[in-house]
Amino acid sequence: MTRWHHASPPPAVVAALSGALGVSPVVGGLLAARGFAETTAAEAFLRPRLATLADPFQLAGVEAAAQVLDEAVRANRSIVVFGDYDVDGVTSTALLVDLLRGFGAAPRFAVPRRLDEGYGLTRAALERVYKEGRPDIFIALDCGTNAVEEVAWLRAQGSAVIIVDHHRSKSATPADCILINPQLQGENPAAGANLCTVGLVFKLAHGFLKLRRTAGDARAFDLKLAAALDLVALGTIADLVPLTGENRILARHGLRVLEKCERPGLRALFAVSGLQPGQGLATSDVSYRLGPRINASGRLADAALPVELLLGAEAGACARAAEMLETLNRERQDIERQVQIEAEQMVESTQRDAPALVVYGENWHPGVVGIVAGKLSRQYSRPCIVLGREGNLAKGSGRSVPGMNLVEVLQPCAPLLANWGGHPMAVGVSLDSARVEEFRAAFNASVRARLAKGESGPDIYPGAEISAWLEPGDLDERLLEELDLLHPYGEANPEPVFGVRQVRLKMAPQIFREVNYRCRVPTGGGRAVAAVAWRKAEHLPPTGAPIDLAAKFQWNFWNGRKLPQIEILDWRLAE
Repeated sequence: MTRWHHASPPPAVVAALSGALGVSPVVGGLLAARGFAETTAAEAFLRPRLATLADPFQLAGVEAAAQVLDEAVRANRSIVVFGDYDVDGVTSTALLVDLLRGFGAAPRFAVPRRLDEGYGLTRAALERVYKEGRPDIFIALDCGTNAVEEVAWLRAQGSAVIIVDHHRSKSATPADCILINPQLQGENPAAGANLCTVGLVFKLAHGFLKLRRTAGDARAFDLKLAAALDLVALGTIADLVPLTGENRILARHGLRVLEKCERPGLRALFAVSGLQPGQGLATSDVSYRLGPRINASGRLADAALPVELLLGAEAGACARAAEMLETLNRERQDIERQVQIEAEQMVESTQRDAPALVVYGENWHPGVVGIVAGKLSRQYSRPCIVLGREGNLAKGSGRSVPGMNLVEVLQPCAPLLANWGGHPMAVGVSLDSARVEEFRAAFNASVRARLAKGESGPDIYPGAEISAWLEPGDLDERLLEELDLLHPYGEANPEPVFGVRQVRLKMAPQIFREVNYRCRVPTGGGRAVAAVAWRKAEHLPPTGAPIDLAAKFQWNFWNGRKLPQIEILDWRLAE
Protein backbone atom coordinates (compact mmCIF):
# COMPACT_ATOMS: atom_id res chain seq x y z
CA MET A 1 0.00 0.00 0.00
CA THR A 2 1.27 3.39 -0.89
CA ARG A 3 -1.60 5.80 -0.29
CA TRP A 4 -3.83 6.25 2.73
CA HIS A 5 -7.24 7.84 2.42
CA HIS A 6 -9.57 9.12 5.12
CA ALA A 7 -12.82 11.07 4.75
CA SER A 8 -13.90 12.60 8.07
CA PRO A 9 -17.67 12.41 8.65
CA PRO A 10 -19.48 15.60 9.76
CA PRO A 11 -18.63 16.20 13.46
CA ALA A 12 -22.21 17.20 14.26
CA VAL A 13 -23.55 13.90 12.92
CA VAL A 14 -20.91 11.95 14.86
CA ALA A 15 -21.74 13.78 18.09
CA ALA A 16 -25.49 13.26 17.61
CA LEU A 17 -25.13 9.53 16.94
CA SER A 18 -22.68 9.01 19.81
CA GLY A 19 -24.89 10.84 22.31
CA ALA A 20 -28.19 9.25 21.28
CA LEU A 21 -26.85 5.69 21.03
CA GLY A 22 -24.52 5.79 24.02
CA VAL A 23 -21.44 4.84 22.04
CA SER A 24 -17.99 6.39 21.73
CA PRO A 25 -17.18 8.99 19.08
CA VAL A 26 -15.14 6.29 17.33
CA VAL A 27 -18.20 4.09 16.79
CA GLY A 28 -20.34 7.14 16.11
CA GLY A 29 -17.89 8.11 13.37
CA LEU A 30 -17.92 4.60 11.90
CA LEU A 31 -21.72 4.69 11.76
CA ALA A 32 -21.68 8.12 10.10
CA ALA A 33 -19.15 6.86 7.55
CA ARG A 34 -21.54 3.99 6.75
CA GLY A 35 -24.20 6.51 5.82
CA PHE A 36 -26.24 6.70 9.00
CA ALA A 37 -27.46 10.24 9.68
CA GLU A 38 -30.29 9.58 12.14
CA THR A 39 -30.52 7.42 15.21
CA THR A 40 -33.47 5.14 14.41
CA ALA A 41 -31.74 3.44 11.48
CA ALA A 42 -28.39 3.39 13.33
CA GLU A 43 -30.02 1.78 16.38
CA ALA A 44 -31.60 -0.89 14.16
CA PHE A 45 -28.18 -1.55 12.63
CA LEU A 46 -26.32 -1.79 15.94
CA ARG A 47 -28.96 -3.94 17.64
CA PRO A 48 -30.74 -5.95 14.93
CA ARG A 49 -33.80 -7.88 16.14
CA LEU A 50 -35.40 -11.00 14.69
CA ALA A 51 -38.78 -9.47 15.46
CA THR A 52 -38.23 -6.91 12.70
CA LEU A 53 -37.97 -9.53 9.94
CA ALA A 54 -40.66 -8.94 7.33
CA ASP A 55 -43.66 -11.24 6.89
CA PRO A 56 -42.41 -14.07 4.62
CA PHE A 57 -45.55 -13.83 2.50
CA GLN A 58 -44.41 -10.41 1.27
CA LEU A 59 -41.95 -12.29 -0.92
CA ALA A 60 -43.50 -13.43 -4.20
CA GLY A 61 -43.97 -17.18 -4.44
CA VAL A 62 -43.45 -17.99 -0.76
CA GLU A 63 -47.12 -18.39 0.12
CA ALA A 64 -47.82 -20.58 -2.91
CA ALA A 65 -44.75 -22.75 -2.21
CA ALA A 66 -45.64 -23.02 1.49
CA GLN A 67 -49.11 -24.21 0.53
CA VAL A 68 -47.63 -26.91 -1.71
CA LEU A 69 -45.40 -28.10 1.15
CA ASP A 70 -48.32 -27.95 3.57
CA GLU A 71 -50.44 -30.15 1.29
CA ALA A 72 -47.47 -32.46 0.68
CA VAL A 73 -47.00 -33.07 4.40
CA ARG A 74 -50.71 -33.73 4.95
CA ALA A 75 -50.99 -36.07 1.94
CA ASN A 76 -47.59 -37.76 2.37
CA ARG A 77 -46.37 -36.73 -1.07
CA SER A 78 -42.92 -37.78 -2.28
CA ILE A 79 -40.38 -34.93 -2.40
CA VAL A 80 -36.91 -34.43 -3.84
CA VAL A 81 -34.79 -31.49 -2.66
CA PHE A 82 -32.05 -30.68 -5.18
CA GLY A 83 -29.47 -28.13 -4.00
CA ASP A 84 -26.35 -26.61 -5.50
CA TYR A 85 -22.94 -27.84 -4.33
CA ASP A 86 -21.64 -24.64 -2.69
CA VAL A 87 -22.18 -23.60 0.94
CA ASP A 88 -25.38 -21.71 0.13
CA GLY A 89 -26.85 -24.71 -1.68
CA VAL A 90 -25.67 -27.22 0.92
CA THR A 91 -27.08 -25.26 3.88
CA SER A 92 -30.32 -24.57 2.00
CA THR A 93 -30.75 -28.28 1.32
CA ALA A 94 -29.99 -29.28 4.92
CA LEU A 95 -32.39 -26.66 6.32
CA LEU A 96 -35.34 -27.68 4.15
CA VAL A 97 -34.79 -31.44 4.51
CA ASP A 98 -34.48 -31.07 8.28
CA LEU A 99 -37.68 -29.02 8.43
CA LEU A 100 -39.71 -31.48 6.37
CA ARG A 101 -38.45 -34.44 8.38
CA GLY A 102 -39.68 -32.67 11.50
CA PHE A 103 -43.21 -32.93 10.10
CA GLY A 104 -43.03 -36.60 9.20
CA ALA A 105 -42.02 -36.25 5.55
CA ALA A 106 -39.19 -38.32 4.07
CA PRO A 107 -37.65 -36.15 1.35
CA ARG A 108 -34.78 -37.41 -0.75
CA PHE A 109 -32.01 -34.94 -1.42
CA ALA A 110 -29.54 -34.69 -4.25
CA VAL A 111 -26.62 -32.47 -5.25
CA PRO A 112 -25.15 -32.13 -8.76
CA ARG A 113 -21.92 -34.00 -9.33
CA ARG A 114 -19.83 -31.13 -10.55
CA LEU A 115 -17.23 -32.93 -12.63
CA ASP A 116 -19.69 -35.31 -14.33
CA GLU A 117 -22.90 -33.28 -14.54
CA GLY A 118 -21.88 -29.63 -14.41
CA TYR A 119 -23.62 -26.84 -12.55
CA GLY A 120 -27.24 -26.70 -11.47
CA LEU A 121 -30.26 -28.31 -13.13
CA THR A 122 -28.74 -30.34 -15.94
CA ARG A 123 -30.47 -33.22 -17.69
CA ALA A 124 -27.65 -35.54 -16.61
CA ALA A 125 -28.27 -34.72 -12.95
CA LEU A 126 -32.05 -34.93 -13.27
CA GLU A 127 -31.96 -38.29 -15.05
CA ARG A 128 -29.73 -39.67 -12.28
CA VAL A 129 -32.19 -38.46 -9.63
CA TYR A 130 -35.24 -39.81 -11.48
CA LYS A 131 -33.73 -43.27 -11.84
CA GLU A 132 -34.53 -43.65 -8.13
CA GLY A 133 -38.16 -42.74 -8.71
CA ARG A 134 -40.32 -39.85 -9.85
CA PRO A 135 -41.18 -37.47 -6.99
CA ASP A 136 -44.51 -35.71 -6.71
CA ILE A 137 -42.67 -32.49 -5.90
CA PHE A 138 -39.22 -31.42 -7.10
CA ILE A 139 -37.61 -28.50 -5.24
CA ALA A 140 -34.51 -26.83 -6.73
CA LEU A 141 -32.40 -24.69 -4.40
CA ASP A 142 -29.76 -22.13 -5.45
CA CYS A 143 -30.22 -23.01 -9.11
CA GLY A 144 -32.97 -23.23 -11.70
CA THR A 145 -33.80 -19.61 -12.54
CA ASN A 146 -32.54 -20.08 -16.09
CA ALA A 147 -33.36 -23.80 -16.48
CA VAL A 148 -36.25 -23.39 -18.92
CA GLU A 149 -35.82 -26.70 -20.78
CA GLU A 150 -35.02 -28.69 -17.65
CA VAL A 151 -38.12 -27.49 -15.82
CA ALA A 152 -40.22 -28.33 -18.88
CA TRP A 153 -38.75 -31.85 -18.70
CA LEU A 154 -39.61 -32.09 -14.99
CA ARG A 155 -43.19 -31.02 -15.66
CA ALA A 156 -43.44 -33.57 -18.46
CA GLN A 157 -42.53 -36.25 -15.92
CA GLY A 158 -45.52 -35.15 -13.85
CA SER A 159 -43.64 -33.48 -10.96
CA ALA A 160 -44.69 -30.16 -9.48
CA VAL A 161 -41.69 -27.82 -9.39
CA ILE A 162 -40.61 -25.23 -6.83
CA ILE A 163 -37.46 -23.15 -7.46
CA VAL A 164 -35.82 -21.09 -4.72
CA ASP A 165 -32.91 -19.12 -6.10
CA HIS A 166 -31.23 -15.70 -6.01
CA HIS A 167 -29.31 -15.71 -9.27
CA ARG A 168 -30.13 -13.21 -12.00
CA SER A 169 -32.23 -14.14 -15.00
CA LYS A 170 -30.42 -13.91 -18.33
CA SER A 171 -33.55 -14.08 -20.50
CA ALA A 172 -36.63 -16.27 -20.06
CA THR A 173 -37.52 -17.96 -16.80
CA PRO A 174 -39.11 -21.41 -16.42
CA ALA A 175 -42.86 -21.70 -16.92
CA ASP A 176 -45.47 -23.69 -15.01
CA CYS A 177 -43.60 -23.73 -11.70
CA ILE A 178 -43.37 -21.74 -8.48
CA LEU A 179 -40.31 -19.50 -8.61
CA ILE A 180 -39.08 -17.69 -5.50
CA ASN A 181 -36.40 -15.25 -6.59
CA PRO A 182 -36.35 -11.64 -5.33
CA GLN A 183 -34.21 -10.63 -8.31
CA LEU A 184 -37.33 -11.10 -10.44
CA GLN A 185 -39.74 -9.40 -8.04
CA GLY A 186 -40.17 -6.15 -9.92
CA GLU A 187 -43.32 -5.09 -8.11
CA ASN A 188 -41.64 -5.17 -4.69
CA PRO A 189 -37.87 -5.44 -5.13
CA ALA A 190 -37.19 -4.49 -1.50
CA ALA A 191 -38.69 -7.75 -0.22
CA GLY A 192 -35.73 -10.07 0.27
CA ALA A 193 -33.73 -8.28 -2.42
CA ASN A 194 -30.31 -9.23 -1.05
CA LEU A 195 -31.11 -12.60 0.50
CA CYS A 196 -29.15 -15.58 -0.77
CA THR A 197 -30.90 -18.92 -1.19
CA VAL A 198 -30.58 -20.13 2.39
CA GLY A 199 -32.18 -16.86 3.55
CA LEU A 200 -35.01 -17.42 1.08
CA VAL A 201 -35.44 -21.01 2.30
CA PHE A 202 -35.64 -19.64 5.84
CA LYS A 203 -38.47 -17.37 4.63
CA LEU A 204 -40.19 -20.37 3.03
CA ALA A 205 -39.78 -22.37 6.25
CA HIS A 206 -41.29 -19.47 8.22
CA GLY A 207 -44.26 -19.32 5.85
CA PHE A 208 -44.76 -23.08 6.06
CA LEU A 209 -44.75 -22.93 9.87
CA LYS A 210 -47.36 -20.17 9.81
CA LEU A 211 -49.68 -22.40 7.78
CA ARG A 212 -49.09 -25.40 10.03
CA ARG A 213 -49.74 -23.32 13.16
CA THR A 214 -52.95 -21.97 11.65
CA ALA A 215 -53.95 -25.61 11.10
CA GLY A 216 -53.27 -26.33 14.78
CA ASP A 217 -50.32 -28.67 14.19
CA ALA A 218 -48.61 -29.04 17.60
CA ARG A 219 -45.28 -29.79 15.92
CA ALA A 220 -45.28 -26.30 14.42
CA PHE A 221 -45.49 -24.75 17.88
CA ASP A 222 -42.75 -26.99 19.29
CA LEU A 223 -40.30 -26.35 16.47
CA LYS A 224 -38.09 -23.31 17.05
CA LEU A 225 -37.13 -21.93 13.66
CA ALA A 226 -34.38 -19.79 15.21
CA ALA A 227 -32.41 -23.02 15.76
CA ALA A 228 -31.91 -23.17 11.97
CA LEU A 229 -30.15 -19.80 11.91
CA ASP A 230 -26.76 -21.53 12.23
CA LEU A 231 -27.26 -22.86 8.69
CA VAL A 232 -28.55 -19.49 7.51
CA ALA A 233 -25.47 -17.71 8.85
CA LEU A 234 -23.14 -20.23 7.19
CA GLY A 235 -24.71 -19.85 3.76
CA THR A 236 -25.27 -16.10 3.95
CA ILE A 237 -21.71 -15.23 4.96
CA ALA A 238 -20.08 -17.70 2.57
CA ASP A 239 -22.11 -16.51 -0.43
CA LEU A 240 -20.79 -12.91 -0.35
CA VAL A 241 -24.20 -11.22 -0.22
CA PRO A 242 -24.43 -7.77 1.43
CA LEU A 243 -24.58 -8.06 5.23
CA THR A 244 -27.15 -5.32 5.57
CA GLY A 245 -30.90 -5.32 6.19
CA GLU A 246 -32.36 -8.78 6.79
CA ASN A 247 -29.08 -10.48 5.89
CA ARG A 248 -27.48 -8.65 8.82
CA ILE A 249 -30.23 -9.77 11.19
CA LEU A 250 -29.98 -13.39 10.07
CA ALA A 251 -26.17 -13.47 10.10
CA ARG A 252 -25.84 -11.70 13.47
CA HIS A 253 -28.26 -14.00 15.28
CA GLY A 254 -27.16 -17.01 13.24
CA LEU A 255 -23.55 -16.65 14.37
CA ARG A 256 -24.73 -16.82 17.98
CA VAL A 257 -26.58 -20.07 17.25
CA LEU A 258 -23.58 -21.36 15.31
CA GLU A 259 -21.28 -20.64 18.27
CA LYS A 260 -23.35 -23.02 20.43
CA CYS A 261 -22.60 -25.78 17.93
CA GLU A 262 -25.58 -27.94 18.85
CA ARG A 263 -25.63 -30.05 15.68
CA PRO A 264 -23.39 -33.14 15.91
CA GLY A 265 -22.18 -32.50 12.37
CA LEU A 266 -21.17 -28.95 13.20
CA ARG A 267 -19.31 -30.12 16.33
CA ALA A 268 -17.32 -32.49 14.14
CA LEU A 269 -16.71 -29.76 11.57
CA PHE A 270 -15.56 -27.36 14.30
CA ALA A 271 -13.10 -29.97 15.55
CA VAL A 272 -11.32 -30.41 12.20
CA SER A 273 -11.42 -26.63 11.61
CA GLY A 274 -9.62 -25.79 14.86
CA LEU A 275 -12.64 -24.04 16.40
CA GLN A 276 -14.07 -24.49 19.89
CA PRO A 277 -17.83 -24.58 20.56
CA GLY A 278 -18.80 -21.59 22.66
CA GLN A 279 -16.00 -19.32 21.47
CA GLY A 280 -16.90 -16.12 19.65
CA LEU A 281 -17.10 -16.53 15.90
CA ALA A 282 -16.24 -13.96 13.25
CA THR A 283 -17.29 -13.99 9.62
CA SER A 284 -13.68 -14.90 8.78
CA ASP A 285 -14.17 -18.22 10.62
CA VAL A 286 -16.96 -19.04 8.19
CA SER A 287 -15.13 -17.69 5.14
CA TYR A 288 -11.74 -19.29 5.80
CA ARG A 289 -12.39 -22.30 8.03
CA LEU A 290 -15.89 -23.74 7.88
CA GLY A 291 -16.91 -22.69 4.38
CA PRO A 292 -13.89 -24.08 2.50
CA ARG A 293 -14.30 -27.46 4.15
CA ILE A 294 -17.98 -27.63 3.20
CA ASN A 295 -17.08 -26.56 -0.33
CA ALA A 296 -14.17 -28.97 -0.72
CA SER A 297 -16.36 -32.00 -1.34
CA GLY A 298 -18.36 -30.34 -4.11
CA ARG A 299 -15.18 -29.06 -5.74
CA LEU A 300 -13.35 -32.38 -5.81
CA ALA A 301 -15.85 -35.16 -5.04
CA ASP A 302 -19.55 -35.54 -4.08
CA ALA A 303 -21.22 -32.55 -2.38
CA ALA A 304 -23.82 -34.83 -0.80
CA LEU A 305 -21.23 -35.51 1.93
CA PRO A 306 -21.51 -32.11 3.69
CA VAL A 307 -25.33 -32.28 3.51
CA GLU A 308 -25.19 -35.65 5.24
CA LEU A 309 -22.78 -34.16 7.80
CA LEU A 310 -25.08 -31.23 8.64
CA LEU A 311 -28.05 -33.56 8.97
CA GLY A 312 -26.14 -36.24 10.88
CA ALA A 313 -27.16 -37.28 14.38
CA GLU A 314 -24.53 -39.91 15.28
CA ALA A 315 -21.25 -38.48 16.57
CA GLY A 316 -19.00 -41.20 15.16
CA ALA A 317 -20.42 -40.97 11.64
CA CYS A 318 -20.19 -37.18 11.77
CA ALA A 319 -16.56 -37.35 12.87
CA ARG A 320 -15.71 -39.65 9.95
CA ALA A 321 -17.50 -37.36 7.47
CA ALA A 322 -15.71 -34.31 8.85
CA GLU A 323 -12.34 -36.06 8.53
CA MET A 324 -13.15 -36.86 4.90
CA LEU A 325 -13.92 -33.19 4.29
CA GLU A 326 -10.66 -32.24 5.98
CA THR A 327 -8.71 -34.60 3.71
CA LEU A 328 -10.45 -33.22 0.63
CA ASN A 329 -9.79 -29.67 1.81
CA ARG A 330 -6.06 -30.35 2.16
CA GLU A 331 -6.04 -31.80 -1.35
CA ARG A 332 -7.94 -28.75 -2.58
CA GLN A 333 -5.40 -26.43 -0.91
CA ASP A 334 -2.49 -28.14 -2.66
CA ILE A 335 -4.18 -27.89 -6.06
CA GLU A 336 -5.27 -24.31 -5.41
CA ARG A 337 -1.77 -23.25 -4.34
CA GLN A 338 -0.27 -24.33 -7.67
CA VAL A 339 -3.04 -22.68 -9.71
CA GLN A 340 -2.61 -19.49 -7.66
CA ILE A 341 1.13 -19.36 -8.41
CA GLU A 342 0.60 -19.83 -12.14
CA ALA A 343 -2.27 -17.33 -12.26
CA GLU A 344 -0.23 -14.66 -10.44
CA GLN A 345 2.61 -15.14 -12.92
CA MET A 346 0.19 -14.56 -15.79
CA VAL A 347 -1.18 -11.40 -14.20
CA GLU A 348 2.26 -9.98 -13.46
CA SER A 349 3.59 -10.71 -16.93
CA THR A 350 0.69 -9.57 -19.12
CA GLN A 351 -2.15 -7.92 -17.17
CA ARG A 352 -0.59 -5.86 -14.38
CA ASP A 353 -2.15 -2.59 -15.56
CA ALA A 354 -5.42 -3.94 -16.98
CA PRO A 355 -8.70 -2.79 -15.35
CA ALA A 356 -9.85 -6.42 -15.06
CA LEU A 357 -8.23 -9.84 -15.04
CA VAL A 358 -8.95 -12.96 -17.13
CA VAL A 359 -6.52 -15.85 -16.70
CA TYR A 360 -6.74 -19.31 -18.27
CA GLY A 361 -4.86 -22.54 -17.67
CA GLU A 362 -5.56 -25.70 -19.66
CA ASN A 363 -4.61 -27.94 -16.74
CA TRP A 364 -6.29 -25.98 -13.94
CA HIS A 365 -8.78 -27.96 -11.85
CA PRO A 366 -12.33 -26.54 -12.20
CA GLY A 367 -12.94 -27.08 -8.50
CA VAL A 368 -10.52 -24.37 -7.38
CA VAL A 369 -10.87 -21.62 -9.98
CA GLY A 370 -13.50 -19.73 -7.94
CA ILE A 371 -11.28 -19.62 -4.87
CA VAL A 372 -8.32 -18.40 -6.92
CA ALA A 373 -10.52 -15.77 -8.59
CA GLY A 374 -11.50 -14.46 -5.16
CA LYS A 375 -7.90 -14.26 -4.01
CA LEU A 376 -6.73 -12.51 -7.17
CA SER A 377 -9.64 -10.07 -7.00
CA ARG A 378 -8.74 -9.10 -3.44
CA GLN A 379 -5.00 -9.04 -4.15
CA TYR A 380 -5.25 -6.77 -7.20
CA SER A 381 -8.50 -4.96 -6.31
CA ARG A 382 -10.03 -5.80 -9.66
CA PRO A 383 -12.79 -8.06 -11.00
CA CYS A 384 -11.26 -11.37 -12.02
CA ILE A 385 -12.28 -14.42 -14.09
CA VAL A 386 -10.26 -17.63 -13.72
CA LEU A 387 -10.78 -20.35 -16.33
CA GLY A 388 -9.75 -23.98 -16.67
CA ARG A 389 -10.30 -26.33 -19.60
CA GLU A 390 -13.01 -28.98 -19.91
CA GLY A 391 -13.00 -30.55 -23.38
CA ASN A 392 -13.30 -27.74 -25.90
CA LEU A 393 -14.62 -25.32 -23.32
CA ALA A 394 -12.91 -22.88 -21.01
CA LYS A 395 -14.97 -22.97 -17.81
CA GLY A 396 -14.50 -21.03 -14.62
CA SER A 397 -15.63 -18.50 -12.07
CA GLY A 398 -15.43 -14.78 -11.51
CA ARG A 399 -15.28 -12.64 -8.40
CA SER A 400 -15.73 -8.89 -8.20
CA VAL A 401 -14.92 -5.88 -6.05
CA PRO A 402 -17.41 -3.53 -4.35
CA GLY A 403 -19.05 -1.23 -6.85
CA MET A 404 -18.58 -3.45 -9.90
CA ASN A 405 -21.62 -5.63 -10.73
CA LEU A 406 -20.33 -8.70 -12.57
CA VAL A 407 -23.75 -9.63 -13.97
CA GLU A 408 -23.99 -6.23 -15.65
CA VAL A 409 -20.35 -6.35 -16.75
CA LEU A 410 -20.92 -9.69 -18.49
CA GLN A 411 -24.06 -8.65 -20.37
CA PRO A 412 -22.11 -7.14 -23.33
CA CYS A 413 -19.88 -10.25 -23.34
CA ALA A 414 -22.80 -12.69 -23.56
CA PRO A 415 -22.45 -13.40 -27.31
CA LEU A 416 -19.02 -14.88 -26.60
CA LEU A 417 -20.24 -17.16 -23.81
CA ALA A 418 -21.71 -20.65 -24.08
CA ASN A 419 -23.20 -20.33 -20.61
CA TRP A 420 -23.02 -17.95 -17.68
CA GLY A 421 -24.87 -16.81 -14.58
CA GLY A 422 -24.52 -15.70 -10.99
CA HIS A 423 -24.93 -12.55 -8.94
CA PRO A 424 -23.13 -9.19 -8.69
CA MET A 425 -20.12 -10.45 -6.73
CA ALA A 426 -19.70 -13.99 -8.11
CA VAL A 427 -20.40 -15.63 -11.47
CA GLY A 428 -19.74 -18.80 -13.41
CA VAL A 429 -18.90 -18.76 -17.13
CA SER A 430 -18.04 -21.12 -19.96
CA LEU A 431 -16.93 -20.41 -23.52
CA ASP A 432 -15.09 -21.93 -26.45
CA SER A 433 -11.45 -22.18 -25.36
CA ALA A 434 -10.38 -20.65 -28.69
CA ARG A 435 -12.17 -17.40 -27.75
CA VAL A 436 -10.50 -16.70 -24.40
CA GLU A 437 -8.41 -13.82 -25.77
CA GLU A 438 -11.48 -12.32 -27.43
CA PHE A 439 -13.40 -12.65 -24.15
CA ARG A 440 -10.56 -11.07 -22.16
CA ALA A 441 -10.67 -8.01 -24.45
CA ALA A 442 -14.47 -7.75 -24.21
CA PHE A 443 -14.49 -8.18 -20.43
CA ASN A 444 -11.87 -5.45 -19.98
CA ALA A 445 -13.73 -3.18 -22.38
CA SER A 446 -16.95 -3.62 -20.42
CA VAL A 447 -15.23 -2.82 -17.11
CA ARG A 448 -13.45 0.16 -18.69
CA ALA A 449 -16.76 1.50 -20.05
CA ARG A 450 -18.41 1.34 -16.62
CA LEU A 451 -15.48 3.15 -15.04
CA ALA A 452 -15.65 5.83 -17.73
CA LYS A 453 -19.26 6.53 -16.72
CA GLY A 454 -18.02 7.58 -13.31
CA GLU A 455 -19.31 4.51 -11.49
CA SER A 456 -17.47 3.28 -8.44
CA GLY A 457 -15.12 0.47 -9.20
CA PRO A 458 -11.65 -0.94 -8.81
CA ASP A 459 -8.59 1.13 -7.99
CA ILE A 460 -5.73 -0.74 -9.63
CA TYR A 461 -3.28 1.00 -7.31
CA PRO A 462 -5.13 0.56 -4.03
CA GLY A 463 -4.24 2.32 -0.82
CA ALA A 464 -5.52 1.98 2.72
CA GLU A 465 -8.99 3.36 3.37
CA ILE A 466 -8.72 4.62 6.94
CA SER A 467 -12.06 4.38 8.74
CA ALA A 468 -10.95 6.40 11.79
CA TRP A 469 -7.76 7.68 13.39
CA LEU A 470 -6.83 6.48 16.89
CA GLU A 471 -4.13 7.06 19.46
CA PRO A 472 -2.31 3.98 20.79
CA GLY A 473 -4.09 4.42 24.14
CA ASP A 474 -7.47 3.93 22.43
CA LEU A 475 -6.64 0.29 21.68
CA ASP A 476 -8.28 -1.38 24.67
CA GLU A 477 -10.92 -4.00 25.42
CA ARG A 478 -13.62 -1.38 25.91
CA LEU A 479 -13.26 -0.31 22.27
CA LEU A 480 -13.37 -3.93 21.11
CA GLU A 481 -16.58 -4.54 23.05
CA GLU A 482 -18.12 -1.54 21.30
CA LEU A 483 -16.86 -2.72 17.91
CA ASP A 484 -18.69 -5.99 18.54
CA LEU A 485 -21.87 -4.02 17.88
CA LEU A 486 -20.79 -3.60 14.24
CA HIS A 487 -20.39 -7.32 13.64
CA PRO A 488 -20.77 -9.30 11.50
CA TYR A 489 -18.44 -7.78 8.94
CA GLY A 490 -18.73 -8.66 5.29
CA GLU A 491 -20.05 -7.37 2.00
CA ALA A 492 -21.42 -3.80 2.37
CA ASN A 493 -20.30 -3.76 6.02
CA PRO A 494 -16.49 -3.95 5.86
CA GLU A 495 -14.31 -4.36 8.91
CA PRO A 496 -12.94 -0.93 9.85
CA VAL A 497 -9.30 -0.12 9.17
CA PHE A 498 -7.85 2.21 11.81
CA GLY A 499 -5.00 4.60 11.47
CA VAL A 500 -2.97 4.53 14.69
CA ARG A 501 -0.72 7.56 15.21
CA GLN A 502 2.75 7.81 16.67
CA VAL A 503 3.50 4.19 17.54
CA ARG A 504 7.02 3.40 18.78
CA LEU A 505 7.95 -0.28 18.86
CA LYS A 506 10.23 -1.14 21.77
CA MET A 507 11.31 -4.53 20.38
CA ALA A 508 12.10 -5.61 16.84
CA PRO A 509 9.36 -7.57 15.00
CA GLN A 510 9.80 -11.34 14.85
CA ILE A 511 9.42 -13.12 11.52
CA PHE A 512 7.54 -16.43 11.52
CA ARG A 513 6.81 -18.89 8.74
CA GLU A 514 9.19 -16.85 6.57
CA VAL A 515 6.59 -14.36 5.28
CA ASN A 516 4.75 -13.07 8.39
CA TYR A 517 5.83 -11.06 11.43
CA ARG A 518 4.56 -10.34 14.91
CA CYS A 519 5.33 -7.60 17.40
CA ARG A 520 3.85 -5.79 20.40
CA VAL A 521 2.38 -2.30 20.10
CA PRO A 522 2.81 -0.15 23.26
CA THR A 523 -0.46 1.52 24.29
CA GLY A 524 0.72 3.51 27.31
CA GLY A 525 1.03 2.85 31.03
CA GLY A 526 3.31 -0.13 30.45
CA ARG A 527 0.62 -1.93 28.44
CA ALA A 528 1.01 -3.40 24.97
CA VAL A 529 -1.20 -5.22 22.47
CA ALA A 530 -0.03 -8.18 20.39
CA ALA A 531 0.13 -7.45 16.66
CA VAL A 532 0.50 -9.66 13.60
CA ALA A 533 1.14 -8.88 9.92
CA TRP A 534 0.39 -11.52 7.29
CA ARG A 535 2.70 -11.82 4.27
CA LYS A 536 4.44 -8.54 5.15
CA ALA A 537 7.84 -9.79 6.30
CA GLU A 538 9.60 -8.07 3.40
CA HIS A 539 8.56 -4.68 4.85
CA LEU A 540 9.38 -4.66 8.59
CA PRO A 541 8.67 -1.54 10.69
CA PRO A 542 11.62 0.05 12.55
CA THR A 543 12.21 -0.10 16.27
CA GLY A 544 12.14 3.15 18.25
CA ALA A 545 11.14 5.48 15.42
CA PRO A 546 7.61 6.97 15.42
CA ILE A 547 5.38 5.25 12.87
CA ASP A 548 1.71 5.28 11.90
CA LEU A 549 -0.16 2.00 11.43
CA ALA A 550 -3.02 1.05 9.14
CA ALA A 551 -4.54 -1.84 11.07
CA LYS A 552 -7.58 -3.85 12.06
CA PHE A 553 -8.37 -4.26 15.76
CA GLN A 554 -10.02 -7.53 16.76
CA TRP A 555 -10.35 -10.29 19.30
CA ASN A 556 -8.02 -13.27 19.06
CA PHE A 557 -9.40 -16.56 20.41
CA TRP A 558 -6.63 -18.95 21.42
CA ASN A 559 -6.57 -21.88 23.84
CA GLY A 560 -9.85 -20.82 25.41
CA ARG A 561 -8.68 -17.22 25.93
CA LYS A 562 -9.98 -14.04 24.33
CA LEU A 563 -7.34 -11.34 23.86
CA PRO A 564 -7.07 -8.09 21.87
CA GLN A 565 -5.01 -8.27 18.70
CA ILE A 566 -3.91 -5.81 16.02
CA GLU A 567 -3.62 -6.95 12.41
CA ILE A 568 -1.15 -4.64 10.71
CA LEU A 569 -1.98 -3.96 7.07
CA ASP A 570 0.61 -1.25 6.43
CA TRP A 571 2.89 1.22 8.22
CA ARG A 572 4.62 4.48 7.40
CA LEU A 573 6.97 6.84 9.17
CA ALA A 574 4.94 9.28 11.24
CA GLU A 575 4.79 12.88 10.09
